Amino acid sequence: MNQPPPRATAAPSPADDHDAVRILDHLVRRAVETGASDIHVEPRKAGLSVRFRIDGVMTDQGALPLELGPLLATRVKVLGRMDMTVRMLPQDGQFTIDLPGGRPVNLRASTFPAIHGEKIVMRVLLGHQIIALDKLGMGDAELYTTRRLVSLTSGLIVLCGPTGSGKTSTLYSMVGELDTSRLNVITLEDPIEIELSTVTQGQTNPRAGFTFASGLRATLRQDPDVILVGEIRDAETIEIALQASLTGHLVFSTLHTSHVVETISRIIDLGAEPWIVGNALQAVIAQRLVRKLCDCFETYRLPHDLTASFEDDRVVLTAGTEVRRARGCTTCHKTGYRGRIGLFEVLELDDELRDLVKGRAAAREYKEAINRRSIRRLREAGLERVAAGETSLEEVVRVT
Repeated sequence: MNQPPPRATAAPSPADDHDAVRILDHLVRRAVETGASDIHVEPRKAGLSVRFRIDGVMTDQGALPLELGPLLATRVKVLGRMDMTVRMLPQDGQFTIDLPGGRPVNLRASTFPAIHGEKIVMRVLLGHQIIALDKLGMGDAELYTTRRLVSLTSGLIVLCGPTGSGKTSTLYSMVGELDTSRLNVITLEDPIEIELSTVTQGQTNPRAGFTFASGLRATLRQDPDVILVGEIRDAETIEIALQASLTGHLVFSTLHTSHVVETISRIIDLGAEPWIVGNALQAVIAQRLVRKLCDCFETYRLPHDLTASFEDDRVVLTAGTEVRRARGCTTCHKTGYRGRIGLFEVLELDDELRDLVKGRAAAREYKEAINRRSIRRLREAGLERVAAGETSLEEVVRVT
């Protein structure tokens, strides 16, 4: 039976200011205050570089003496139940720190041996509440389609996007649309980021043999109506997920792919039979997160027209349109941005697209078929956010 992660307290340490306990507590507290998702402590020749990932972008937080590296690494290893004697191999673990006021902060930590010492990365898991589906940033059409997809009784719905694009948050939002009092909902996650009181949640443990594939196989013996699989990583997982979706289960999952066409191709590349994919796959939802402009923005006029996408030449913003761009101030840590919002592209498979899947169509054929449909592409969604003054053109180009 898995033991709960150890907890640490953020109470002041009697040691001096260079004490590893005090420094780690300070870093975690500072990360929470700035809304950082990750803490990076990187050993360099001149010292320990500390950086936070805020709104998806790395920001410098200063430096610490290099000799503190081993002390911090040891502290993290103790809390994360890692082997303190191993310094030349990567390790990972989880622990919890209680901040002043009793607010628990869960951290997923990993160490990596580098030339000047061990690099430490800690993912901050604050146990956020589920974000309502209509608060994610979807347009009316995407929201309507997604809600209809969530109400299905069977099929596979896949979310795609790079790491950190908000896929897990969207999965939770989709589960939040379900009537869990009438449905048996089971999740397989790595790790569990939000505890859901009316849902059975499982956390994978590869070291013990509890993988996504083995967990999904066991889940099917639990009489589920809806299954959430945190990520499809291998051929066995996609095979079981497809079979489950064809036998009366609704399955949500994610793939680390860039766009909807690549997602379909990746599923088939994993070894799935195209005719099974064509019958089981209900939709692919691509998403990105763009940073929202801080109040310190400046305005300018576009020098030329901007189109919906590289393949779609429909003009979304015309030359001369007044838009905003980032400047930077102390409030936004000189980045020009505060907070993020989602961009979504929802592709629901119809008979034509299913036939293309079953016939192993080329990427060009998929793109031509998608362009004939009135779905909003990622870049178009981003440009509409630019027109609304919520984000900058540079930010949309960065993520799309």
